[in-house]
Amino acid sequence: MHYYRYESAEVNCCYKYLMFSYNIIFWLAGGAFIAIGFWAWSEKGVLIDLTRMTQMHGFDPVWLVLAVGAVTFILGFAGCVGALRENICLLKFFSGLIGFIFFLELTAVVLVVVFQGWVKDRINDFFLNNIKAYRDDIDLQNLIDSLQRVNHCCGAQEPNDWDLNVYFSCNGTHRSREKCGVPFSCCRKEPADTVINTQCGYDVRFSTDWSNIYSKGCIPALEDWLPGNMYTVAIIFIVISLLQMVGIYLARMLIADIEKVKLNYR
Repeated sequence: MHYYRYESAEVNCCYKYLMFSYNIIFWLAGGAFIAIGFWAWSEKGVLIDLTRMTQMHGFDPVWLVLAVGAVTFILGFAGCVGALRENICLLKFFSGLIGFIFFLELTAVVLVVVFQGWVKDRINDFFLNNIKAYRDDIDLQNLIDSLQRVNHCCGAQEPNDWDLNVYFSCNGTHRSREKCGVPFSCCRKEPADTVINTQCGYDVRFSTDWSNIYSKGCIPALEDWLPGNMYTVAIIFIVISLLQMVGIYLARMLIADIEKVKLNYR
């Protein structure tokens, strides 16, 4: 890898240090995400026994944390070092990777809008698969509990989806205390409750009275939430897109300055 160094200060310092400041936050955040991911794995004993990675049947949220952390760290590194060292290769890599991420985001939006039914089926299958693996991983368990508690929902389409989990299933001869129940995150919380009752979902599906749990599935809950919050989703997407465009703009302007200086010294 070749580094271009110039004795003159003709490269625009404003673009250079704005580019550095823009990326140092992502670099540090990426490192923090990676550290959190490996800490979570160490707490679960994955780093001691790597075979546990293949034993889990559901989605491990740590993979998402590590993936986001790795991409953010690489972007931050390329942007910071590329700006300080005035390295055209790193700056082009930075702007190209952000452009590729932006393209993936647009593709995802188009897929959601054009193929709503297909996307809904994939999300439903993903949720059901992770219901099966609910007890396999503590991070997955916390993720599903948070999703159900925040959205006031239970299961993918309905509480009976928890029949897919061996511990909550009403079928079979297993003697799990959670048989024919649901996780505590499905329970309706009373305003006066100050302590979480983790046993509130026991035996609830033995009867048809589901008044103390959420009867709506999380997929229908998401469908109900989305139309009323389209402006919020659109604003978040626009802000993220603008931040990406600013990064690409700063990188391209800095590249143009470096190339201009390089031509002047020929």
